[in-house]
Amino acid sequence: MRRGWARRTAALTATAALATACSGLGADDTGPSPGPDTPAATAPLSAAGPLANPDGTLPGLAPVVTDADRAQARALISQVRTAGRGPKTGYERDKFGSAWTDSAPSVPMSGNGCRTRDDILKRDGAEVRFTSGSTCVVNTMTLADPYTGTTINFRKSNANEVQIDHVVSLSAGWQMGAAHWPQDKRMQLANDPLNLLAVDGPTNNGKGDATPASWLPPAKQVRCAYVVRYAQVSLKYELPVTEADKAAMLRQCA
Repeated sequence: MRRGWARRTAALTATAALATACSGLGADDTGPSPGPDTPAATAPLSAAGPLANPDGTLPGLAPVVTDADRAQARALISQVRTAGRGPKTGYERDKFGSAWTDSAPSVPMSGNGCRTRDDILKRDGAEVRFTSGSTCVVNTMTLADPYTGTTINFRKSNANEVQIDHVVSLSAGWQMGAAHWPQDKRMQLANDPLNLLAVDGPTNNGKGDATPASWLPPAKQVRCAYVVRYAQVSLKYELPVTEADKAAMLRQCA
């Protein structure tokens, strides 16, 4: 199973790279208390479209706008297989490892000394400043929220204002196959930057564990990009979607 999964991951990454050449959540209360800000070491970057960001290491989620890219998006979504939803019985968050662990195996950014939540805040934020003495814990930043199209001025003292969304929620993943995975693969899904976005907290709370047939970002211009990211995660982890989800995903990129 793991060899097949690895081959699928490599194929998905290679496909996205070729195309580029051709064209849970909650606050992190760990770390030092906020003090005099420490500037971020690097300048913020513009949001990347999902087709040009197959491993999720580039910031944000830019809309898919050209006809050629939307056709490529539909082709990608078409590769996702469908299946019925399984039961939620037995699902618990801790079955995907400790929240925001830095030790998830074989995912980008893991093992760098920062918790996953802080990695994603740093990736997606602009004008990032860290808490005193830290190069991990974000104290303040500006977020161009992809889900609402608004700008959020984040402060750690109000940390739930920005949450980290699992694009494919862990509950949905459990119901679509992760219940049968080994622990290390579940940890990967929970901490893979491909499956994570920094977003408006109340909007993320409203999403819950919904899938594309029942929830899409309020900002219509990013809906195709969102379902492309959903498809990328589904393909990488060999997770099916329901027929209703797949139909909804294809409609967003029509």
